[in-house]
Amino acid sequence: MTLTVLLLRGINVGGRGKLPMAELRAAIEAAGGGDPKTYIQTGNAVFRGSVTEVALSDEIEARAGFRPRVMLLDARAFAAIRQENPFSDATDDAKALHVGLLAEPPVCTQADLDAARGSEERVLLTSAAVYLHTPKYLSGSTLAPRLESLIGVPLTMRNWRTVEAIAALLDE
Repeated sequence: MTLTVLLLRGINVGGRGKLPMAELRAAIEAAGGGDPKTYIQTGNAVFRGSVTEVALSDEIEARAGFRPRVMLLDARAFAAIRQENPFSDATDDAKALHVGLLAEPPVCTQADLDAARGSEERVLLTSAAVYLHTPKYLSGSTLAPRLESLIGVPLTMRNWRTVEAIAALLDE
């Protein structure tokens, strides 16, 4: 059976978009997914089976009263994004390394991001993800606040610790 990664954007942040993980697991099951497992309170989950983004959004809205942005990736696509990390030298400081998973291919080019990044930042854009190494973390990043508008498509960011935790859930 297919393993799927679910990434929600903008839940349980600053008191907005409250969604307990027990409710998220119930929503996944109601939408047709099986054996859901969640990681922390920010909408990271893995499950078995095939669920549509619309069905899952509908279930979350029915339970929590709002529609978060839902991104679904099959386990192989997620593993490929993890494997393609160009900044393997930065994985020891997981809060400084981020992956932005793209909902669709980017509108901008690598040169656009290179021109907008801070002098200490490194960035690599692919058709499925943007990798961002920010030694001063996101709060000190020149590029991070503008990343989605520059890329021109919806994305959701995860730090490397979360990427590794999701990978571990997939391996269970």
